Amino acid sequence: MRPFSTPESVLSTVAEGKVVSFHYTLTAPDGAVLDTSDGGEPLMYLHGADNIVTGLEKQLQGKSVGDRFEAVVPPSEGYGEKEGPGPQAVPRAAFPPEAEIAVGVQFVAEGEGGQEIGLFVTSIAEDEVFVDTNHPLAGVELRFSVEVAGVRDASEEEVAHGHPHGPHGHHDHE
Repeated sequence: MRPFSTPESVLSTVAEGKVVSFHYTLTAPDGAVLDTSDGGEPLMYLHGADNIVTGLEKQLQGKSVGDRFEAVVPPSEGYGEKEGPGPQAVPRAAFPPEAEIAVGVQFVAEGEGGQEIGLFVTSIAEDEVFVDTNHPLAGVELRFSVEVAGVRDASEEEVAHGHPHGPHGHHDHE
């Protein structure tokens, strides 16, 4: 009797607790390229640990190394719908002198009750910086072209930390 063996395709299938790497191109509905791994290293994440947008993670489930597909992710499964009052002006003097202030930069501010509030810089004027609690891609339908490059079991340490550590250990992704 031969011992039971698991087919290689099952071992390389995207599932919870797997470290997945993939190449992607992210475009807006108008076709503008928003981000890409083209020409670089694939993006690596721990499946099931909320490391990437929910809609893309759902569509990666069950895929295998070499699979290519198009994923359309609605705002509700991406960066959410736009909420709140929109960009608000903050005096430039309210920022520490060493703070990097550029459109798209995210930083954390302290709310009235001491809670942390994520803010994104949306524009910069001479004496004011406009910030918004919405991610720059909130309200945007995301379109991904994806190729699965690798799938492996996560280590106990990666699962405990909630993210992959890369081929050379923990410091690869800090």
